[in-house]
Amino acid sequence: MANFSDADERTSELSTFAVPNGTARMSSSSFRPVWDIAPGQSPGNLATGDLMNERRDDEVGGGTAQGRLTEAARNEAEQVRRLAEAAREARDHHRETLEIIRQEREQLRETAETARAVGEEARTAAESARALSEEARVVTDAARDAVVDAVRATADTMSASLEQMKVVEDMRRILREMKDVKTLDSN
Repeated sequence: MANFSDADERTSELSTFAVPNGTARMSSSSFRPVWDIAPGQSPGNLATGDLMNERRDDEVGGGTAQGRLTEAARNEAEQVRRLAEAAREARDHHRETLEIIRQEREQLRETAETARAVGEEARTAAESARALSEEARVVTDAARDAVVDAVRATADTMSASLEQMKVVEDMRRILREMKDVKTLDSN
């Protein structure tokens, strides 16, 4: 592009370089100035691999208007290519982000499934413990009943022994009385 020292000279010069903006009809309103096609593209801010044509306007296509239009179209095509590349990178980034989100959801699903399985195992263990506790209660009740029965049997046995002791004591008393009566009769 040509270097201009005066803004008015730049505006008047650039208004003569116009390219179609992609419309099928070519009218005066369908042209954009060249400086609007790729604003800010100077050799200092181009990315690695980007090319910039630094030829002067009078060198393009032998200085003809067709050559300038061709160069402007190339510049616009390059800008479209860069925009398409940026859009592709944005899509790739979006796709990668979606993949990360999908993986995180999968990890959360697996974690939830693991937690559910652990909860199920805990529920099963609690149910087993409850069943064992119930069995222990039944055994304890049976043992208590057996102890009560044993105490009753012991009490019955002691009662019978007491009755026998009373009978024996009564017999001794009677025997003593009989001895006492015999001794009294012998005197």
